[in-house]
Amino acid sequence: MHKFSIVSILLLLVIGGSIAWQAGASELANINLRDDMQDMGSQLGTRLGLIAPPSDSEVAQAVIRKAREHGIELEPDQVIVRRVGSGPESSFYIAADYKTSVNLLLFSFRLHFTPSSKK
Repeated sequence: MHKFSIVSILLLLVIGGSIAWQAGASELANINLRDDMQDMGSQLGTRLGLIAPPSDSEVAQAVIRKAREHGIELEPDQVIVRRVGSGPESSFYIAADYKTSVNLLLFSFRLHFTPSSKK
């Protein structure tokens, strides 16, 4: 009976660790994407006159590329881009809405994330 309880505890620890690892990795990817979106939304290069202001669709494609770098698959309809202001002082409000799965052998569940450039 003692061996069974040790094996059961170890099994629960492995399952719990796997859930925590996958959920934590998804949360970390979301945080990194949100930070990238905040940087893109500030348009610092445009304000300094270093680059021309990008179009809304170029910003959306940049968000999709950044998301892919973090292991997040986004479609264009999952990204919202709104220009705030005009001229060199303009910025972007950028948001995304996506779900990711945490899969285990017997069950899975989905995590819903909505990162945005708003602080």
